[in-house]
Amino acid sequence: MSKYPDVRVDLEGVDGNAFAIMAAVSRGIRRAHGEEAAHEYRNAALASESYDALLQHAMETVDVGYGSEMEA
Repeated sequence: MSKYPDVRVDLEGVDGNAFAIMAAVSRGIRRAHGEEAAHEYRNAALASESYDALLQHAMETVDVGYGSEMEA
């Protein structure tokens, strides 16, 4: 289960670079939990040692999906 299971982030259509993913996740967190929570996420994401680690951190933080998956 993710830290913020109430935050659902659809990554379909998001540029696959790390900063675009980080921005999408940060936006979702900020809307639901405020700037401090988004800042905490961004700091941890920036400390990720690889692209895979950044994706893993995103999935541990919010509910990540792609397009039609998000409709359920």
